[in-house]
Amino acid sequence: MQNQLVLPQQNYYPTLTNNPMENFDLNSVVTEAIKEALKERGHVNILIAGRTGVGKSTLINSVFQGNFATTGQGRPVTQHTREIKKEGVPLSIFDTRGLEMADFSETLEELRQFVINKSNSSDSKEHIHVAWICIAEDLRRVEPAEEELVKLFSSYMSVIVVITKARQDKVHDSDGQVKSFHQIVQSQLPLAKNVIRVRAIQEELDEGHILPPIGLHDLVKLTMEVVPEGTQRAFVAAQKVDLELKRRKSRKIVLAAAAAAGSVGVSPIPFSDAVAIVPIQVGMLAVISATFGLTLDQSFLVTIVGAFAAGVGGTFVGRAIVSNILKMIPGVGSIAGGAISATTAATITTTLGEIYINVLYSLFANNNGEPPSQEEISVAIKKQLALP
Repeated sequence: MQNQLVLPQQNYYPTLTNNPMENFDLNSVVTEAIKEALKERGHVNILIAGRTGVGKSTLINSVFQGNFATTGQGRPVTQHTREIKKEGVPLSIFDTRGLEMADFSETLEELRQFVINKSNSSDSKEHIHVAWICIAEDLRRVEPAEEELVKLFSSYMSVIVVITKARQDKVHDSDGQVKSFHQIVQSQLPLAKNVIRVRAIQEELDEGHILPPIGLHDLVKLTMEVVPEGTQRAFVAAQKVDLELKRRKSRKIVLAAAAAAGSVGVSPIPFSDAVAIVPIQVGMLAVISATFGLTLDQSFLVTIVGAFAAGVGGTFVGRAIVSNILKMIPGVGSIAGGAISATTAATITTTLGEIYINVLYSLFANNNGEPPSQEEISVAIKKQLALP
């Protein structure tokens, strides 16, 4: 169900009359599209634990959009755990502290009750969907507290151990033998789903040698493999590391929308009545926007629809915009005054979706994975369509 495009309710489709625009309400279509897109995107909850100084905030900011750990709003949920959220980002980070405290047993029991309460909730959105346990590589050891945490969390969720500040995997044991710290961690924490070495940001050594970030793509990939299917779209939206992941998910949305548009055009409809496929296309744009992690509200989606419509009488598939799109489709040409078939309806929808995906991919890539502004997106869409 995760890749299924949820379309607006049937009553949002206009009845084809002599003047179909009489029954068309773009604001209602946009409102319904936003509601369904946000519902389908869902929300993902990640618990992150580690000793002070292991680089949890740096890791969070490097993986998720919006400088999340720094600018997000935090609220305490237990004495040693706080929930970090940010408006528009479908993510909650539960940041656990106090692992280095002498009386860790109190912290552990507090965490146990917290995790149990979350897991027992009838609402899956309240569950913790994955845990990241952070261990700094330069500490060269696995603490008892970390062993206890992995044992506790693995009973309720998937656990990924993140070796942070990765610089040198080799370590000498007491016998002088060279071993891999990564392998040592794996052997001591067998209940973890995986162990991944990560350098979240670029580092420069004293000699001037540059160490680039490593492991972030692997961490995103591994997390995607273990979080529940219903939270995957939220995770894709919140993360900024793997833009190709956003693009792949969005293309599945386009395929679903094209199939739906094709079904509307099974019996060829007059070009002037092409407004019948508008709810499908608006829904597609809304879900793509949500999948890329854009802040989705009425103003934003109306701006995007307006960019495609290019001011043509307030209609989305007005003659000028569709004619421009059709010029890009070999073998279709201009059909103004003609009829739209199932194939043409699907092709137009696919082209719209691919244009939007390509625009977003390029803008996100040029902005280090961070969301572009409404104006930047609008300008880029018009440029792609060669509109003034």
